Amino acid sequence: MQSASDRPEYPAHWEADVVLRDGGTARIRPITADDAERLVSFYEQVSDESKYYRFFAPYPRLSAKDVHRFTHHDFVDRVGLAATVGGEFIATVRYDRIGPDGMAATSPADEAEVAFLVQDAHQGRGVASALLEHIAAVARERGIRRFAAEVLPANTKMIKVFTDAGYTQKRSFEDGVVRLEFDLEPTERSLAVQRAREQRAEAHSVGRLLAPGSVAVIGVGRAPGGVGRSVLGNLREAGFTGRLYAVNKAFPDGIEELDGVPAHRSVREVAEPVDLAVVAVPAEHVPEAVAECGEHGVQGLVVLSAGYAESGPDGRERQRRLVRQARAYGMRIIGPNAFGVINTSPRVRLNASLAPEMPRAGRIGLFAQSGAIGIALLSRLHRRGGGVTGVTGVSTFVSSGNRADVSGNDVLQYWYDDPDTDVALMYLESIGNPRKFTRLARRTAAAKPLVVVQGAGSAPQGHAVRATRLPHATVSALLRQAGVIRVDTITELVDAGLLLARQPLPPGPRVAILGNSESLGLLTYDACLSEGLRPLPPSDLTTEASAEDFHAALARALADETCDAVVVTAIPAIGERSPGDAELAQALRSAAAAAPAKPVLVVHVEIGGLAAALSAAASTAPRAEGAARARAAAENAETQPAAVEAPEGARLIPAYPAAERAVRALAEAVRYAQWRREAADPGKVPEYDDIDEKGAARLIDGLLARGQGLTLGAEETCELLGRYGVRTRPAIPAPTPDEAARAARDLGYPVALKATAPHLRHRADLGGVRLDLADEDQLRRAYAELTELFGKPQELRPVVQAMAPRGVDTVVRAVIDPAAGAVLSFGLAGAASQLLGDMAHRLVPVTDRDATSLVRSIRTAPLLFGWRGSTPVDTPALEELLLRVSRLVDDHPEVVAVTLEPVVVAPHGVSVLGASVRLAPPPARDDLGPRTLPAY
Repeated sequence: MQSASDRPEYPAHWEADVVLRDGGTARIRPITADDAERLVSFYEQVSDESKYYRFFAPYPRLSAKDVHRFTHHDFVDRVGLAATVGGEFIATVRYDRIGPDGMAATSPADEAEVAFLVQDAHQGRGVASALLEHIAAVARERGIRRFAAEVLPANTKMIKVFTDAGYTQKRSFEDGVVRLEFDLEPTERSLAVQRAREQRAEAHSVGRLLAPGSVAVIGVGRAPGGVGRSVLGNLREAGFTGRLYAVNKAFPDGIEELDGVPAHRSVREVAEPVDLAVVAVPAEHVPEAVAECGEHGVQGLVVLSAGYAESGPDGRERQRRLVRQARAYGMRIIGPNAFGVINTSPRVRLNASLAPEMPRAGRIGLFAQSGAIGIALLSRLHRRGGGVTGVTGVSTFVSSGNRADVSGNDVLQYWYDDPDTDVALMYLESIGNPRKFTRLARRTAAAKPLVVVQGAGSAPQGHAVRATRLPHATVSALLRQAGVIRVDTITELVDAGLLLARQPLPPGPRVAILGNSESLGLLTYDACLSEGLRPLPPSDLTTEASAEDFHAALARALADETCDAVVVTAIPAIGERSPGDAELAQALRSAAAAAPAKPVLVVHVEIGGLAAALSAAASTAPRAEGAARARAAAENAETQPAAVEAPEGARLIPAYPAAERAVRALAEAVRYAQWRREAADPGKVPEYDDIDEKGAARLIDGLLARGQGLTLGAEETCELLGRYGVRTRPAIPAPTPDEAARAARDLGYPVALKATAPHLRHRADLGGVRLDLADEDQLRRAYAELTELFGKPQELRPVVQAMAPRGVDTVVRAVIDPAAGAVLSFGLAGAASQLLGDMAHRLVPVTDRDATSLVRSIRTAPLLFGWRGSTPVDTPALEELLLRVSRLVDDHPEVVAVTLEPVVVAPHGVSVLGASVRLAPPPARDDLGPRTLPAY
């Protein structure tokens, strides 16, 4: 806590960019003495009514004394924050620390009066709510625990700001004034309110980019070709429903149109508002274009220009300046180095991208950080023969390039409640904020499927991401825990997306297989077994099967209560009764329509016409005039067959060229459906009466007083773990044989003798452990053997420990990752975890259901449950141990690492034989603080 003798300098870490309710941005920063003119200008633009609500009396202008008081702060007892756009104030908030008598006070007084003033033109944008979050965080940092505010009853907007914030509060009415008092400690409700506001604001900010009423393309060349001219052409050909403008400062005087689009030398010359600007000029000219857009009131930018962070340190600094400049004007950016954005809604028809063809409207949302991957994804959805049948089209597409501002998190916020998107597909080369992404993914996946390909390498040069110490496999496991359908390739991404976009989720893993090829049916059966599904014996209809035969067989399978999904296999057949593609497609669609609760997939072999018939009118194939360009962009794609019209509202069935691809997509859908069912009841974090949270906190504070970070000694580790009911078996150092014997007598025989030197710890295979030593003679012989094999006692660091009941050796770890947060991990000790990486992971806090699934998630879990006739061990006791460790690291973020190894799980109880704990000042929790955009 700060005192008068050590007042801080300007607190730059309080500066932040925020997204407001309408999707625009503002910058929040401390008010300083240099802001006097800005404050006076701001106050002059506030209405008399707002001034009256602020000062409870007519107050037309600020006196010099007022200006000095409102701009001079000590940043401890008196703090003022301003929200700015374009460098000018649009709102202010301030607190003054007060004592019990309501007069000005200093620490340790923990209450402050707070007051707001918002410019009338910006009221209703959520500015006051954002300022309240930030001033509350500042106050908590300065030791203030409670705010008080006096508001006139007629000032209902401000009363609503306070009452809707979700803090625990008290309200009273005295002398014609409403007095509100509220604690500043975040509550479950205040966090929920904050995150709901965050979702609405960020979704709206993306919506402004994807559904603009007008678009200006900056950098349109006079000659055909070039990026700007191509984007303008793509917008025109897509049938954009809003206004278009072509902008190039090199246009000659007097030019009025280009390709039928109004032409201007500058955005400033456009008489109407411009919602979105697509910037396609060299990087050195982008700042000028951004300034013109900001001054004209443009809401957002798509920057296609390259030459930024992907090009090296100079480009990275250029990218920082670009983001800061755009945010200063309240604009958000997609890019730079972006491929562009697409919105197929008939209300918008936006193709502000380098894609020459507008994909057909559909229910799939696509996000790719890489332009090349974006092209590949669109191409896959265009393909017909030889690839996945395009049974649905695209709702929106975003290729974010360097992802300097708008990221996958923002697009997830938009898709969450977008009525035009049923399935979200994302290719992520990096995850800038894994903690936030998993939170948003969990919420999104509870409403609609989210399929992700995650790059396994390091982040691309253009991406600013925080470092994570977690292995790629661990991050993938955490994504799956959040409900993400995690796949490895863009082929699998599209395969899964096409199934989920038009078929119901399977109610279980039981799969019926039918078709006109026995061999293909058996391949499908084997693929189901490999994916952990439960296939029923395949039904062979023979190569003579007619469309009626397929219809009848599919209808029977769907009506079977032992079937949860159906895979239909079809090969070309020759014969009078062999169905045509359209006939077979109609037969399958009509049978599937009678059982809408079960998914149907088709495995086809070289039947391009069938794929087209099944996809029917929802084809995403390019229009005829663009087919040549599409084929050039997708080499090896087969000839596009003609689409077959389907009746309005007909059920569309995905078709796959290989059994393995169809079954893999189905297996992902089965696992996702199971996650959805379990997510409806996530379990609870249990309470334990013997946990001493306050005692542990005092112990941690005392230990950290020694330094910034330390690994605890054996006694301190045992004491801290014991506060949470985790008992460790003492290991007594034995630097000599006599001391080993004395320790064994104290513990009681039988005992174990272990070498704890780093190169021998947990390495029973090297002979550094002697077990079941029944008496002193055996102990002394074992001691002599160890020293003869491995060296002097001071090198071995031998310890004596009482023998634990026989069981299965396991390892429990918890770590605080700066990017992902607290992670709890579990596996079997030894080769299973060290060599094979057989570990399971869950985000903290872990619920009882999480602990149960964690124990069963590792591949070697059968060893815990009586594999090959062995005695099952006490997994409930193991789950309780996991829950207690989770509680420890969740309650005390100063505990940055815990390792329990080995943990012997016996038929009755668990024994913790080794433990280590590391303490450090906790990393910042940006998910618990006020809403902010990533700093630049």
